[in-house]
Amino acid sequence: MQDHGGDLGTAIARFGGRAEDWTDLSTGINRLPYPLPPPPPEALRDLPRREASDACASAALAAYAAAPEAACLPLAGAQAAIRLLPALRRPGRAAILAPTYNEHAAAFAAAGWQVTELRDPAALRGFDAAVVVNPNNPDGRLLPPAALLALARLNGLLVVDESFADTAPAASICPALGRPGTLVLRSFGKFHGLAGLRLGFVLGAAAEVERLRDLAGPWPVSGPALAAGLAALPDRAWAEATRRRLEAGAARLDRLALAAGWRPAGGTPLFRLYDTGDARAAQERLARDRVWSRTFPWSPGWLRLGLPGPEPEWLALSQALR
Repeated sequence: MQDHGGDLGTAIARFGGRAEDWTDLSTGINRLPYPLPPPPPEALRDLPRREASDACASAALAAYAAAPEAACLPLAGAQAAIRLLPALRRPGRAAILAPTYNEHAAAFAAAGWQVTELRDPAALRGFDAAVVVNPNNPDGRLLPPAALLALARLNGLLVVDESFADTAPAASICPALGRPGTLVLRSFGKFHGLAGLRLGFVLGAAAEVERLRDLAGPWPVSGPALAAGLAALPDRAWAEATRRRLEAGAARLDRLALAAGWRPAGGTPLFRLYDTGDARAAQERLARDRVWSRTFPWSPGWLRLGLPGPEPEWLALSQALR
């Protein structure tokens, strides 16, 4: 089991309280979710139909400005796609641009690939598969589309995880998709604040997307999740207003952190990364006021915070930092 944010049970076990006492900022999930309408009764009653999946896929292709020749497969979150992708090729040498979300390396290793984690994007060339999280989690590193597309021409399989790209649409390579061997992962739940629905997408060439559909088996996404995607993805006005709110919130969070003596170390408008000097001590300091954060076993100083949502959460964080 890999280490992740969102483990509020761990916080409660260590520091006490009830779930409702805590503000969980250990993930990069938008805490002001999209105002979903109730799902249609058939989405709950019936098995999901292919037509519902195709309609949700079309909404995703439009929302992400994908190239006309690109295809899309809805899955139960980007995590489901991460586990399927290594099966698209025979096991070989996979390179992961690190440090990053740890499930990519785990998925390739579990499928029998030889995994190498590298810090230089130029070093990814020549591998049988390469994975880039863009924007990166946890430091927000962002590679321009031109650099990623050049890398795609030099590798057998390029996976670009754009789970946090809703806040940086100009950085997406979705408009250039269609070439076999290049796949993009998108997360619905993070930006829309609906992670519990478990909805994500793989975009790429039609033949590879169809291969992933076969690997995923029947009904890989619930009917309510497909209905939610179809309702929310076309709402461009909400998306643009949410981007502006998150950008303002990121600046506000940086000011609070600086006042606490922390140094900004990166991030995106959905989460911020700080060098606290002693991340474990900083996490415990926040936890005493029931604010949960994310530390990393490979960095003694880095602490990641998602953005608070409603104003009471901002007040709780401000009090904890004081």
